[in-house]
Amino acid sequence: MTPAAVPRSGTDFASDFSAAGLDGSLGPGEHPALLLVDPATAYTDKASPLYAGVETAVEGMHRLKAAARKHRIPVYVTRVRYSGPGDGGLFARKVPATRVWHESSPWGQFIPGLAPETGETLITKQYPSAFFGTPLASLLSAARIDTVLIAGLTTSGCIRATALDALQHGFIPIVAEDAVGDRHPDIHRANLVDIQAKIADVQTVAGIEDYLAARPAPGPN
Repeated sequence: MTPAAVPRSGTDFASDFSAAGLDGSLGPGEHPALLLVDPATAYTDKASPLYAGVETAVEGMHRLKAAARKHRIPVYVTRVRYSGPGDGGLFARKVPATRVWHESSPWGQFIPGLAPETGETLITKQYPSAFFGTPLASLLSAARIDTVLIAGLTTSGCIRATALDALQHGFIPIVAEDAVGDRHPDIHRANLVDIQAKIADVQTVAGIEDYLAARPAPGPN
């Protein structure tokens, strides 16, 4: 699987990072899982304070979920959920807009078609990383997963934090560049460049689909 050509503007980050030795590639492993990070209507409903204009990323998430089901790889879906005072700690204090994650808010609901389905695993979190304070690492290890295909929202926040923690827990993180999104295209691009340089392999949805299609068919469940 060839690393994606991350979109860039202005400075030639690729040459600069390459000269500094920040141009490595991990390559995917043999046992992937798909991780959809916070596919919530908070990012797609224009009435929400967190609306981010990420419709293209949502299309990519739908494609990856369909590919994961077709090729029978595990799917994990995260949500942020607060129920009372103190939930979210300093993160909630730093970012008042996290009030959208209270259990009474309609914006914490899943984007239609991206909620966990039968056989898929729901991970509830209170902080940006899907790993922090959750059983995700243990679940992935128990399932013998070595590669985490990461899609969701948003690139500079929960995606970056999750990719970094995946790396630090010993899982190969692959971020789907056209199935993640952010509030501003420059922030999205800059974070993808930096993630590719230091944290994960950044790949297109099409490249991930090809990787899954090329794997040996799994045995019967």
